[in-house]
Amino acid sequence: MEKKKTLVLGASENPERYSNLAVKKLIAYGHPVLALGNKAGWIGKTEITTENRDFQDIDTITLYLNPDRQKPFYHYIFSLKPRRIIFNPGAENDELAELAREKGILAQEACTLVLLSTGQY
Repeated sequence: MEKKKTLVLGASENPERYSNLAVKKLIAYGHPVLALGNKAGWIGKTEITTENRDFQDIDTITLYLNPDRQKPFYHYIFSLKPRRIIFNPGAENDELAELAREKGILAQEACTLVLLSTGQY
């Protein structure tokens, strides 16, 4: 299985949040994970940063922010040059998806947890 370096945008230390589950499940499936959230913290051994760092070689950005909260991140998302963006339930955003497609980025409305479970990640 190909390892896909993934940035979880909207990561949370709260174990009941889907972003938290996604970080854990991505790691369990062997994918390198980076986490960016509102509050600094940790999900297991994965640091949640609050800074827009210049991460390299990002394959996938998986979004756990509603469309209004995504706007300030548009430039940052595109600066990372991901291969794809996954819009998890509640994060669907036609505007960002269209901008991504114009830049040759795959925009996928899906659930990261389901994609992992079904071998489609």
